[in-house]
Amino acid sequence: MTEKVVVPDIGDIRDVEVIEILIQPGEEIDAEQLLITLESDKAVMEVPAPFAGTVRKVALKVGDRVSQGTSILEMDIRGPDESSIADGQKAEAEPEPGKEPMLEVARRAGLDPLIKSMDTPATTVSPVHEVLSSPSGTGVHAGPSVRQFARELGADLSHVRGTGRKGRIVKEDVKRFVKEVLTGPGTGLFDLQALSLQPEIDFSRFGEIELRNLSRIRKVSADRLHRSWLGIPHVTQHGDADITAFEALRKKWNSKSAGPHLTLLPFVMKAVVAVLQRFPDFNASLGPGGGELIVKKYYHIGFAVDTPDGLVVPVSRNVDGKKIRELAGELAEISARARVKKLRPSEMQGGTFTISSLGGIGGTAFTPIINNPEVAILGVSRARLQGVYEGDALCPRMILPLSLSYDHRVIDGAAAARFIVFLADILARPEAL
Repeated sequence: MTEKVVVPDIGDIRDVEVIEILIQPGEEIDAEQLLITLESDKAVMEVPAPFAGTVRKVALKVGDRVSQGTSILEMDIRGPDESSIADGQKAEAEPEPGKEPMLEVARRAGLDPLIKSMDTPATTVSPVHEVLSSPSGTGVHAGPSVRQFARELGADLSHVRGTGRKGRIVKEDVKRFVKEVLTGPGTGLFDLQALSLQPEIDFSRFGEIELRNLSRIRKVSADRLHRSWLGIPHVTQHGDADITAFEALRKKWNSKSAGPHLTLLPFVMKAVVAVLQRFPDFNASLGPGGGELIVKKYYHIGFAVDTPDGLVVPVSRNVDGKKIRELAGELAEISARARVKKLRPSEMQGGTFTISSLGGIGGTAFTPIINNPEVAILGVSRARLQGVYEGDALCPRMILPLSLSYDHRVIDGAAAARFIVFLADILARPEAL
């Protein structure tokens, strides 16, 4: 039986470049054998075969850009369970409301392949502009990826007409709804993206120029940061922490242990979790429509990593349950993979609070931009030796500058000041952790 294999659900990543074709027409392939390699702005992903068979036709070539649902190949399924596999795939092509098709082999690979019958067209998606609307309803037929897409745009799914089979809402329906809201009369909304358009100026009239293409990471980050800056009322609270005792402890541990090298970041992350437990509004997201605050009971901390292609923000999960050295090893391992684009999409999702550290470079303070849909982000600058009076004596102390940007719709200045003060107090006392 002939089946079509398509690009699986790869989260919110769209327009991904094909950098390797690992099979060819006529080739006999096994289940879990890798088919293609995709490179997004932040990660390299390999797509495995969901079952064994013979490749009839390869629908892609190196350099093509694909999205979820784009056809990869046509293949003849082989094996004694051929009919049951095919029947199972057809059933998965029309999932129950709120469920996405999934194969065990794909779960092991960190992907959720969608296998569609030959008469099902592949679809592609493209970015849309950010809008505001009312809270999303729950009595709708839409999969998790579509619901997440709608939440990011603030679209109320209960108002969206589904054009999929049995009225199921697909991403194209959400985009159509958003467009109607933006262009409809009396909405009072405007296209935030249009504000970023640059005027066409011939700079070569004034001297020699060089044109450089921005990396995909840079382009995607620029769009997200711009929307976050325009859509969130940012305020930044600055403060200092005396980390003299922490720095002495860190150096002592590094000199006596053969474990992973300890930087300041894991200490700061553990301290931040303690503060988030004290001030839970900072570990939250504003609900659709702005009428609710979604307070999270888990602590997944994002940390910015500088790579040759731009900034990426992987996430360390359940930081509250990790030891300092365990966390240090994890951060080093994730950062190394981030710099060579080996992160999985799932490793950059689900953060509740982000830390951006420039301590290894320099600077005394900065204003980090909130990583939407989070409501706050902590900027950490370079620690410096500074004289501090203790009574009548001037003593050298290691001072760490902190910069907390927060969403003023959710957090007021007094709460932000208390956050910084409590964080500084913890960082001054290693025993607090």
